[in-house]
Amino acid sequence: MRDTDIALPEGIHRAGPQQARKLGAITADAFRHDPFNLWLFGNFAGIENLFQLQAKRIYAPRGFCYTAGNEGACMWMLPGGDNSFGLADYAAFLAPTLLRCGPRAVRRGIRTGKLMERRHPRFQHAYLFSIGVGATSRGTGLGRRLIRPVLDACDLAVEHGADDVAPIRASLVQALETAGLEVLDPDGEPFDPNRHEAVLHEPAADGDEGQVVAEVLRRGYAWEGRVLRPAMVRVRG
Repeated sequence: MRDTDIALPEGIHRAGPQQARKLGAITADAFRHDPFNLWLFGNFAGIENLFQLQAKRIYAPRGFCYTAGNEGACMWMLPGGDNSFGLADYAAFLAPTLLRCGPRAVRRGIRTGKLMERRHPRFQHAYLFSIGVGATSRGTGLGRRLIRPVLDACDLAVEHGADDVAPIRASLVQALETAGLEVLDPDGEPFDPNRHEAVLHEPAADGDEGQVVAEVLRRGYAWEGRVLRPAMVRVRG
C-alpha cells in the first residue's frame, strides 16, 4: 500500500515537512492530559517536545501525515517506512527532555521506547503513531473522518486482490479494536439502516422475519458506538 492509494476527503490535506510544527502542536495538545505521557515526562513541555520531534524528524519527512485545518491531525508510517531513531534523533530528544523534565524522564523515555520496539510487529503493517483532535472539535466526528482514509485504502486494496495488504489490514484493525474500533460484518443479521447501507435487494425467503442481511459487500466500522462507515450490504426481504 502506497500513499497514492489513500484518498483524503474534502477538508483534510496532506502534511509534509513544512507542516511538521503544526502536526506536532495539534497532536501534542490532544495528549496534554494523557495520564501515560504525563507519567512519562512529568509535564506538558516534555510531551510537546516528543510530538514535535516525531513530526519534524520522523513522520512528516518519512511517513504519511495529514491535517484538518488547525483542529485535527494524523501521523502514520505506511508499510515499508522507517520510523526508527538514529543517533541524531536521540540527541534531539535527550537534551530538551533532560532540561525540561529531568534525568528520570529521560530514563523512562528511553526504557519505554525500547519496550515498545520489542512489541512492534516484525511483518509489514500500517502504524498509526498519533491522531489528535482539538478540544473544540471533539465529539463532532472529526476523529472518525481522520482515521477512515487509511482503513478505506486497505479495504479497497484487498477487494482488488492485493493479498499482501490483507495482513496489513488485519493487524491495523486488531490494534484499533483495542482502542474502540468495531468491525461491522452483519452477515445473516437483521438489517439496521443506522449501521448498514443497502445497495441491493431481493425478495424475502421462507422463515424470514423482517429484512435480513443476505450478503456483506463491504464491511463497515464503528468507533465507540458511532458509525464510522456503514456496512454495504445486500438485503433480503
